[in-house]
Amino acid sequence: MSLLELESVDAAYGKAKVLHGVSLKVEKGERVAILGRNGVGKTTLVNTCIGVARLNGGQVSFGGKKVSTIRAFTAARSGLAIVPQGRRIVPGLTVRENLILGSAPNRSGPWNQEAVFNLFPILRERADTLGTAMSGGQQQMLAIGRALMANPDLLILDEPSEGLAPVVVDELGDALVRLAQNGTSILLIEQNFGLVHKISERYYVLSKGSVVEQGSMRGLSLESLKKHVSV
Repeated sequence: MSLLELESVDAAYGKAKVLHGVSLKVEKGERVAILGRNGVGKTTLVNTCIGVARLNGGQVSFGGKKVSTIRAFTAARSGLAIVPQGRRIVPGLTVRENLILGSAPNRSGPWNQEAVFNLFPILRERADTLGTAMSGGQQQMLAIGRALMANPDLLILDEPSEGLAPVVVDELGDALVRLAQNGTSILLIEQNFGLVHKISERYYVLSKGSVVEQGSMRGLSLESLKKHVSV
C-alpha cells in the first residue's frame, strides 16, 4: 500500500482545468521529486491533495484512504505536512511561536522544538526573534521545522529553494538528507536539479498538467538528469 497515490487525477480551479490524468505514488520512507517549469501544475497537485483545487476525476489516496475528507486545516493531524511555496511565516510571531503553531496535538513522534533546534541550530539562536525578521534561508528552515512539529507521515515541500542563494540551498539539502536518512517520506516539488538529485530516489516530470516522464535516480548523475529530463 502506497503512502500517497494519485490515480488518473483531473483537477481544476473553477472552470480552469489544470491536471490531466496524473498518476503517481510515494511509498512509505521514499523520497520522490516532481519536476517541471512554472505553471505546469506542480502546486495544483499539492492543492488537490488538500481540497484547495477541485478533483474532477480520478482518485487521491493517503495511507490507503481516499483524501476527500482532508482539507488544508486538517492535513497536519491527518499526517500530511506541507511546506508551502513562499514559506508563509506568520507575521508578529517569534520563531518559537511559529513552531508551536505547527504542532498537531493528536500525533506523537520524534519531532518537538528541541529536535527542530538540533536540526536547524540557527533557529535555537533566534528562537525569540520574529520569524519574518530572519533571512529567506532561515525562514525556509523555520517553515520546514514548523511542518515537522506535526510529526508527519509525509512531508511535502513546494519549491523550497526558490529565492535562496546556492550556499543556503546546499545547507538546506544537507538537512533534508538527514531527514531522509531518518526515514521521513518526502515529496519534493522543485526546479533545482542539484537539490532534486541530492535528495530524491525517483522523479516525475509534469508538463501542461500531465506526467510526461518518470524514472529512478539510481545510477543517474546530475548531468545525466539534466539531459534526460526535458522540462
